[in-house]
Amino acid sequence: MSYAKVLCVGLVGVTGHLVEVEADLAAGLPAVVISGLPDTALQEARDRVRAAVVNSGQRWPNRRITLNLLPATLPKFGSAFDLAIAAALLGGSGELPLLPLEKVVVLGELGLDGTVRPVRGVLPMVAAAARAGIQRVIVPVANAAEAAVIPGMCVRAVDTLHRLVTFVREGAPLIDPPTVAPAPPGAGPDLADVAGQELGRRALEVAAAGGHHLALLGPPGAGKTMLAERLPSILPGLDDDAALEVTALHSIAGLLPPGGRLLRRPPFQAPHHTATVPSLVGGGSGLARPGAVSLAHRGVLFLDEAPEFSKGALEALRQPLEHGRVQLARSQGGTEYPARTQLVLAANPCPCAKPAGDAYCECSPVARRRYLGRLSGPLLDRIDVQVRLPPVRAAELMAADGGREPSAVVARRVAAARGAAAERWAGLGHRLNAEVPGPHLRRSPWRLPARDTAELRGRLDSGSLSARGFDRVIRLAWTIADLDGRERPDRDDVREAIQLRTGDAT
Repeated sequence: MSYAKVLCVGLVGVTGHLVEVEADLAAGLPAVVISGLPDTALQEARDRVRAAVVNSGQRWPNRRITLNLLPATLPKFGSAFDLAIAAALLGGSGELPLLPLEKVVVLGELGLDGTVRPVRGVLPMVAAAARAGIQRVIVPVANAAEAAVIPGMCVRAVDTLHRLVTFVREGAPLIDPPTVAPAPPGAGPDLADVAGQELGRRALEVAAAGGHHLALLGPPGAGKTMLAERLPSILPGLDDDAALEVTALHSIAGLLPPGGRLLRRPPFQAPHHTATVPSLVGGGSGLARPGAVSLAHRGVLFLDEAPEFSKGALEALRQPLEHGRVQLARSQGGTEYPARTQLVLAANPCPCAKPAGDAYCECSPVARRRYLGRLSGPLLDRIDVQVRLPPVRAAELMAADGGREPSAVVARRVAAARGAAAERWAGLGHRLNAEVPGPHLRRSPWRLPARDTAELRGRLDSGSLSARGFDRVIRLAWTIADLDGRERPDRDDVREAIQLRTGDAT
């Protein structure tokens, strides 16, 4: 037999596509040709596979070998095709009867000595195979626990090419995936550690309950970073669908922790202020990789010292914040990653990082305006909650922490508010108040009475609030009502939402 075919999976963004690896061996000068839009790493597979086959004790066919990856119009990236290429090549040369690999997806990178090495993105690859109706998959040992997360999939693992060959020829058993115990709950930062800052705690709770973006402005030591780092501690855990999305993104980025567990806690990303545009929104040569905004999907993206980030990096976040996804166009094809994250910005009032108005502040009013002006109006217009934190008083700092609410107590209120919102918006396909389109909130039956929105409409007419800001205040009002256990917002809820939105809250 001079022709053989083995199934594999290729990734474009976070979406996997079933790929047929064809091998044809014909008479002619010995050569290996790979077609089907391979990238550089895949072109180099011819040398890796040849060395792995020979060092595994198999005979290399001295014929003209053509390897084709179908569909040929789909760009192929990475080294996950190595093991499938080796199996198809040995099957085409007559060395292996490939009936045991029929309707089996084969994934893995080959070392020159024939070892099978782990690859990135196994979780979305196996998920794509399951969607295509494939029920069996062979993966590297290091990826076995990760692949076994997909329900209904029969996962087997190999550590060497020789083990795969003996399985196909003689029916020798492959390696079963390890049993992974659920991850113990982590003891992360707790809100009880935050001294004072009742306004900041309220803003954090409202942001968590509705999925709203948050900006914290204030002097150094006011607790901006402490509050932001404790936002994940009051967010509900990820359900199965969200956990699969988040884990798949971290698998593609190669950041999945060992053990192969699903990520059940909302992720927290805090890039340094020197971060570039590709590191924030995604990029890289060939197929663009997910950036921090996608790695924070269903979690929190925290930009500390936000005015110190480059203008291009900050402005690149505007489209993901609005649409919940990142669309990256490259010469080799477009890529889309989910990016439904909560953005938290923290900023000092001026470059010298001393309280505004303090006798020791060296910055003029113009310098302070210029510094905060690095956060553009269009970006801030997408931030639902904007609060100014006062300095912490000595009495608050030295007080016993027995009266401070811990994260567990606040998390219960947040979960109840999110449950009320999910039940209310179920018919519209939304779960959070921050996701509901503005036109729905301005139409019956969700439109608020004119007497409750009089101040809000006045701000819109005067130009102090944009149409986008109007809708975001309404969403905030619904979240405040959910936290307080009311079915609909009233005038006081709208007034508090305006204060949280405009930074006028005291």
